[in-house]
Amino acid sequence: MTDLKILSERIDALETRLTYQDETIETLNATITAQWQQIDRLTRQVATLGERLQEAESNSGGISNEPPPHY
Repeated sequence: MTDLKILSERIDALETRLTYQDETIETLNATITAQWQQIDRLTRQVATLGERLQEAESNSGGISNEPPPHY
């Protein structure tokens, strides 16, 4: 084989690898973006549930650490 043909094959192989790497990077980026969106939703949901729990505890009126009447 001539040096030019070897070089051409190496360039083709590198271009093919680059194409697959670009596709993988795009897929990973989309996955990470979706995960961050889900994390944001879940964080907001936990915050909302925490606020609702505090409201419920403050509206209950009694001491929550009080032992039950059968003690």
